[in-house]
Amino acid sequence: MKINIDIDCTPEEARTFLGLPDLSPLHRVYLERMEQLVKEGVSAADIEKMMRQWMPMMTEGFDQWQKALWSAATGNKS
Repeated sequence: MKINIDIDCTPEEARTFLGLPDLSPLHRVYLERMEQLVKEGVSAADIEKMMRQWMPMMTEGFDQWQKALWSAATGNKS
């Protein structure tokens, strides 16, 4: 036995029916910020902030790598 049910509704209606939050205000803010970045360009501080949020272990690992190289270059055993 096979039963098919077709539901014709918009994404908005489906979200409301399922009790999911409406994220369109957040989406609007995100798009405005992206538009601002495209118009003004991305600053070095923005890039650093993104990198720290996206790859926290990479930046910590880089700091440790840098300390190890510096210690090896100066002869410190700390």
